[in-house]
Amino acid sequence: MSGETEHAEPEATPLLAPRDGVPEVSVSRDEIARAADTLAAGTGPFAVDAERASGFRYSNRAYLVQIRRAGSGTVLIDPVMHGGDPIAVMAPVAEILATDEWILHAADQDLPCLAEIGMRPTALFDTELAGRLANYDRVNLAAMVQRLLGLQLTKGHGAADWSKRPLPADWLNYAALDVEVLVELRDAIATVLEEQAKSDWARQEFEFLRTFEASPTRRDRWRRTSGIHKVRDPRTLAAVRELWTARDQVARRRDIAPGRILPDSAIIQAATVNPDSVEKLTALPVFGGPKQRRSAQMWLEALARARVTTDLPSTSEPSNGPPPASRWARRKPEAAARLDAARSGLTELAQRISVPAENLLSPDTVRRLCWDWEGADDTAAAVDGFLRESSARQWQRELTGPVLTEALSAPA
Repeated sequence: MSGETEHAEPEATPLLAPRDGVPEVSVSRDEIARAADTLAAGTGPFAVDAERASGFRYSNRAYLVQIRRAGSGTVLIDPVMHGGDPIAVMAPVAEILATDEWILHAADQDLPCLAEIGMRPTALFDTELAGRLANYDRVNLAAMVQRLLGLQLTKGHGAADWSKRPLPADWLNYAALDVEVLVELRDAIATVLEEQAKSDWARQEFEFLRTFEASPTRRDRWRRTSGIHKVRDPRTLAAVRELWTARDQVARRRDIAPGRILPDSAIIQAATVNPDSVEKLTALPVFGGPKQRRSAQMWLEALARARVTTDLPSTSEPSNGPPPASRWARRKPEAAARLDAARSGLTELAQRISVPAENLLSPDTVRRLCWDWEGADDTAAAVDGFLRESSARQWQRELTGPVLTEALSAPA
């Protein structure tokens, strides 16, 4: 079994426009129902993609949905401007898509926003994940289309503000091209996986991804503020928390990305300087602009709450797992030895079967196992039970279980 990590890209034919042209966007309830009828007339799996407005909007909702099927062509659907309940309006499309496999590229990015409008796959094939299992060094859509189909997709508008209306014609052309050859790409990479004897591994991965439900977001999201590592004082951390919370409330209400309300760097600076007047606040960079001047009182009130609160946050975030591995040798040397042995064995295994180590087994799972391990009468059974509880797939358990068992059984 082998997979290439280096590959000379073939000469590619530019793919500049969909073969059937760019379809009109289905916006109204009736138009979306007709799009569902169009898809129902086709056969085989559905190529699916969605465009969001990350970095522009607070929500992660889909602002455009692209679907292509053999015999149906491509449909473009606006799931936000119909004026009705999105799940109800999109129900005819969701019903048709439940009849066959979905093909997505980087499905984990699009499945959550599609689920918000009632669209959930009953079967899934992720071409990006397939490329990773095939050990391709580049798995973005353009690279894989060029490598496997000899076609060149030009860089487009993936990071654009897809909440904009009307959507420009060149954006719609880009969106339609994202699903234009996805069915063909699926067939090509499936053949590669079959040749590498990895088809069953891929099926397990796709099913895990299809049924995955993210755990609830941790409570202290404000601790993700960029630059917070510079803050060591509890009172200053409280100011960061209050400013972040005020910003989050405005961003959520207005559906604007928080960083466009106030950048993280401004939150850290205001919390550190702790101004107590409009004049002092607006003397800081960013806060002197007209938008921030209008919001100055809100930011000052947040800072004032931080000065008097008795609920001071800890300077260290509550633990959610082992400490950084760099500290293990001093704090728990036997765990460090286990981790070194496990990593070495898994790296050798990953190279032997040509699968990236991070796809072979989650690095976090390996760290938790090695840190928490206290021994067992039956090491192999205990390791397998831990991996199962950690959501490792069967193929991962079968391959990595013996390697981890050996690493945990070795003398410290």
